[in-house]
Amino acid sequence: MTSTRTTHSRLCFTRAFPESLAAHRDAGARLQAFESNLRDGPDDSGIAGTSVYYSFSYDVARWLARRAPGEVSIDWDAVDDTTRLDELLAQLLQPAEDEYFDSGYVSSREWIDAARGAAKGTDFDWLLAQITDKPKQAFWRQLYDAIDLPLVWDLRGSRYSKSANIFPVRRVHSRAGGMRPRPRRVKQAIQRPLESIRKLAPANGARLIDVAMASLAVRHRETNHFNFANADEVYLADVGAGIAIAVFGLQPEHRYPLECTMGYLILSNGVPVGYGGSSLLFRQVNTGINIFAEYRGGEASFLWVQVMRMYHALTGCTRFIANAYQFGADNIDALKSGAFWFYYRLGYRPVEPDIRKLAQRETSRIKRNRKYRSDSKTLRKLASCDMHLTLPGARAGELFDERWLETLSMLATRELGGTGCRTRKQAVGRVAEKLARDVGIRSLAQWSAAEHRGLKSIAPIVAIAAPGSWSAADKRSIRQLLRAKGGRTELRYARLLRGNERLLGS
Repeated sequence: MTSTRTTHSRLCFTRAFPESLAAHRDAGARLQAFESNLRDGPDDSGIAGTSVYYSFSYDVARWLARRAPGEVSIDWDAVDDTTRLDELLAQLLQPAEDEYFDSGYVSSREWIDAARGAAKGTDFDWLLAQITDKPKQAFWRQLYDAIDLPLVWDLRGSRYSKSANIFPVRRVHSRAGGMRPRPRRVKQAIQRPLESIRKLAPANGARLIDVAMASLAVRHRETNHFNFANADEVYLADVGAGIAIAVFGLQPEHRYPLECTMGYLILSNGVPVGYGGSSLLFRQVNTGINIFAEYRGGEASFLWVQVMRMYHALTGCTRFIANAYQFGADNIDALKSGAFWFYYRLGYRPVEPDIRKLAQRETSRIKRNRKYRSDSKTLRKLASCDMHLTLPGARAGELFDERWLETLSMLATRELGGTGCRTRKQAVGRVAEKLARDVGIRSLAQWSAAEHRGLKSIAPIVAIAAPGSWSAADKRSIRQLLRAKGGRTELRYARLLRGNERLLGS
């Protein structure tokens, strides 16, 4: 007998990749009615009518409290020790409540029930309402995450279950011709222009962020690329046959000092089928792909090429980097799946010469014997270094080894320490002010709060390059870059960084 989970997965796949419009309608109707026909659904499956048990991070918990009120509760049966929870609750007490809370006669659960009284919502809703109402959110994030609070998310009637979580589309596309294979000429496919990229209005951007957040949360996953996605910077491109690629910028306060970090979501007929994140540095993009289990065996190679095509269209990058983790380093699932060969067949090559030669030998063996499979020891060796895919026009001198970020971080600490300031805040301010003078920024009065924050974030790194001695043209370009770091969208910064060869060469 086919299991509930298997049946549901097949329906999800059909809804995303239907052989006909009739098949799509049937799958959608059956998924909509799935909860009402469910007798004993498997928990932690993400299926409508079931429950998800997980200790979500503070940022996902905040999203759940905003978007799914009444659906999430504290899983008291899984709470073994309330010490950390009590430390957080103690910060919420009014003076008149101290004696009762500390008396030992009331448990944490009983106190929360008494404190929330007639307030609407669950115990989780009440707790998050108290925290998010407070200033200094970094402090509350730290307190909450230290608890590792077990939660139970009831997906009965939830629009965020796997059964219901989709981004509406105007037209459904069928797969009457079957799944699309990887292009024969991958690099040319990546460089093929994309005419359909559009930046969504903030309301639609926020809605798509919700789809992305839910697609991970029901699977016990999360990523900062979605947790801190910027509704003002969501790009969506139709790449044909119902496939759309969405790319999310980060909120200004969560951006990284030098690189531009963006997440992406792959949708097929509005159904989220895969996701990933990227780090954009000068002319390179460090990224990888994750296809949700329900949609594997489809057209992953084609989808990944479309993701790279999207990033190339947005940034003009000439190099893609896949970290070893993506295909097996400290990632047993990727190792067993043979993910190395997924990237290799698309044109990625190991950066270490010895590993590249090993890959060539294994490729020759596979060509001679189609039944041959690399053993686990060989796959571990293959997964011992990064892989690169370079597009025409890429130059070796443009490579920015991400290990250099650690060196830059160390030098930034020395730059701040060299100011002689007593506090870190003073040191950052002094470095930023000196950098502004050195590159010819006459006044910061017209800069927004986000632009000031971006300047202070990147200043200790840019200052290392001593731009005060640069040419007038180079100073002008770095002035634009510094202000763009805190701009409303970060894509302009990524494009400026791509073209700033003076900073890369420093």
